[in-house]
Amino acid sequence: MIKLINYFLFIIIIILMISCATSTRDHSVYIEIPEIPQYIMGEGKVSANKMSDFLLQNNPAVGLSYAISLARIYIEEASFEGVNHDIAFSQMCLETGFLRFGGDVKAEQYNFAGMGAVGGGEPGLSFPDPRTGVRAQIQHLKAYGSEEALNESLVNPRFRFVRRGISPTIEGLAGTWAADRQYAVKINAILKRLYEFAF
Repeated sequence: MIKLINYFLFIIIIILMISCATSTRDHSVYIEIPEIPQYIMGEGKVSANKMSDFLLQNNPAVGLSYAISLARIYIEEASFEGVNHDIAFSQMCLETGFLRFGGDVKAEQYNFAGMGAVGGGEPGLSFPDPRTGVRAQIQHLKAYGSEEALNESLVNPRFRFVRRGISPTIEGLAGTWAADRQYAVKINAILKRLYEFAF
């Protein structure tokens, strides 16, 4: 009888040990990275917090307050026009070197996409504040990606020079928005990094 009790106790201890071992396993959910968007028109997926964190990781000198404010402006302005904010934000990161600038365009111009800066010291367009600069970039992207009318008042003086809908995808920005034939590849590379960081 004692041997039988000992046997049952042994079995119970084994069951408890197995139960404890399985309950301590990592049950975290695997989050799949979304597909990298290619169409300029569409909805972005990255949150303002993740966008600002990504910007700060690549340039800590930006400052948290400005980074989060700019990220929110990108989401808001892009949503007004139906432009993918992930693409617009990644383009800004490429064009400004993560807000380091350093080329012909200066930070105080709030020209986040090199609009009108054609090289040779030409600084391009200037805007009075970050929101207007972002809105101008979003409007320019919409001009390339769509034939739909703008929903917000026009602030981009170069909007009228774009043949509407000439480039629905990022790929078409190479050789049109920028002379650089690798322009789309570079935007895609930043988008990929952003998505890997955010998700």
